[in-house]
Amino acid sequence: MERYPFDYDLTQPFLPQLGEWIADVFYDILPEAGFEVRDEQIFMAYQLERAFAEKKTIFAEAGVGTGKTLVYLLYATAYARYTRKPAIIACADESLIEQLVKPEGDISKLMKHLEFAIDARLGKSPDQYLCLVKLDDARDKEEEAWQYQEVYDELPGFVRKPETMQAFHAYGDRKNYGSLSDEQWEKISWDSFMDCFVCDRRHRCGQTLSRDYYRASSDLIICSHDYYMEHVWTYEGRKQEGQLPLLPEHSSVVFDEGHLAENAAQKALSYNLKHSIFEEIIVRLLSGEIRETLAVRIDQAIEQSEMMFELLKAASRPIPGSERMSIDLNDEVLGAIRMLCVHLDAIEEGLVFESELYTLDAYQLRIVETHLEMIQKALSLFQRAEAPICWTSINKNDLTLSIMPKTVKEVLKERVFNLNIPIVFSSATMSVDGSFAYVADSLGIQDYLSFSVNSPYDYEHQMKLYAPNWSQEGSFEDKLALAVKMLQRTEGRALILFRTKEDLQQFKAAVQTQSTLSGLRFIYEGDREISHQIADFQADEASVLCAVSLWEGLDIPGPSLSNVIIWSLPFPPLDPVILAKRQAAAKPFEEVDLPYMKLRLRQGLGRLIRTSTDEGMAAILGGTLFDPASDVAKEIAAVLPKGVTLEVLS
Repeated sequence: MERYPFDYDLTQPFLPQLGEWIADVFYDILPEAGFEVRDEQIFMAYQLERAFAEKKTIFAEAGVGTGKTLVYLLYATAYARYTRKPAIIACADESLIEQLVKPEGDISKLMKHLEFAIDARLGKSPDQYLCLVKLDDARDKEEEAWQYQEVYDELPGFVRKPETMQAFHAYGDRKNYGSLSDEQWEKISWDSFMDCFVCDRRHRCGQTLSRDYYRASSDLIICSHDYYMEHVWTYEGRKQEGQLPLLPEHSSVVFDEGHLAENAAQKALSYNLKHSIFEEIIVRLLSGEIRETLAVRIDQAIEQSEMMFELLKAASRPIPGSERMSIDLNDEVLGAIRMLCVHLDAIEEGLVFESELYTLDAYQLRIVETHLEMIQKALSLFQRAEAPICWTSINKNDLTLSIMPKTVKEVLKERVFNLNIPIVFSSATMSVDGSFAYVADSLGIQDYLSFSVNSPYDYEHQMKLYAPNWSQEGSFEDKLALAVKMLQRTEGRALILFRTKEDLQQFKAAVQTQSTLSGLRFIYEGDREISHQIADFQADEASVLCAVSLWEGLDIPGPSLSNVIIWSLPFPPLDPVILAKRQAAAKPFEEVDLPYMKLRLRQGLGRLIRTSTDEGMAAILGGTLFDPASDVAKEIAAVLPKGVTLEVLS
């Protein structure tokens, strides 16, 4: 494989030569292969050349159809070869990863038309891999044991019996189990409470083997935002424990759908605590010869933890439309948290003495110390003047406490934006009213480049947009009646985007009563693995895809997606993270709710027109968008695609 796709003159700077070749690609090579010449794409290329030359952060807002993905792939790949370090392409989620590497995706296009062999490997999040321990448990205890037995029977031979190292290969990817629903998959996939340190199968684990594979990439490692942020957060800790970082040293980072990066950072910085897991790990110390004083401290800590979680359960309140529960941080709860910290401090002091006696297994001791340190860091957030974002959730009567810092700016500044590498935030929707301040401030970025280019598509003639002329928000039945009419107009071929899972499930139940829709195939997110569902939707023109998470990134050109229905205005959910942002804002609606809704609405409408020959219709079933007194209606009118005006849907 040639190192560069162009003749590189070692006596001249690299990036100007790369820029000249990329200009040739977009002006000559790709047009000769049938691609359109797009001025917006070439403008973006020149902007990225500056960002890579100056090793700066850039917000690259480029509308649908500008070909932004091809631009950043060319720069990232060539620069990776120049520096001999892979580039990281971080997508919003795993479904968007799959779209990037699908056979007809942009990477395949570059490899085909430029004869440019790109070594692109996937670094998926841990929860996208099978857990052998949980699989064994599901085979024994779950009602669908026969399904899980089939999963086990299809595992590679080296998982069930000893094989040579040469026979090992990656396996267990969520994508390989397309028939399992999300609920079924959760019963056998990795979760944050699995103790991989002591797992006797970790060297035969599909997740472990996948890491060995993607770390060897010479060009691109494609992962999710969540996984990149987890790499950032765990980097120092893994080094201290003698482990490799989740991702290797890299030359650049591209955040595709970059407006979602803050959410991923907060998720990665969160802690999840369970009493049952704490007890299971701390009692390991009792298996060795320890002093009685330490044993008493361990018992006291277990009792205190149990009491703290009972108080948390009593102080938890359901949040409508969310699986999370808010917590009333009363004095009793905070006092229980402080007391558990006291007990943990006492145990850590005792372990210093015990470690010098060499009576405890060193490996087990390190695991316990690491877990205690994590709990202490998490609970210490409650001792700050500003309380952390926190919530509880229940699964099988087991309460989980989740804790998250309110801001991620300092961590990202130190561990991402000070790396002196090019960082690209790419999206069709990042600015609000022409400014990038909303996204930049949330990430703590002060010094950055930016640009915006509009979509080249003729939305005025390619897209029709409808909304009901309501004086108040329509009922579920009102929306259902209009959705049925829209689906009949296009005979399926539709994407319906919901704000919450509850809305989707209510629609799913109601569709069964609509005889006029009996000839249509409905595909519901969560029933099977999402990339399989997207492929089925694209292949079956008369189908309808109903989703909660596909507001951005979904790329289905052609007649399969001729109709987008926005079930309700996508204001942020009633969620502890959003509630914390609202509390910190001087004007919560204007500073938090409205920008969130406008960005998400623009993304959702952007799913419709994907090529210059696409045509279709979209409908917004939420709000009172024809009310001249509605400030929200005015805000929405300002973010609609150029040339598109709302028409009455009746």
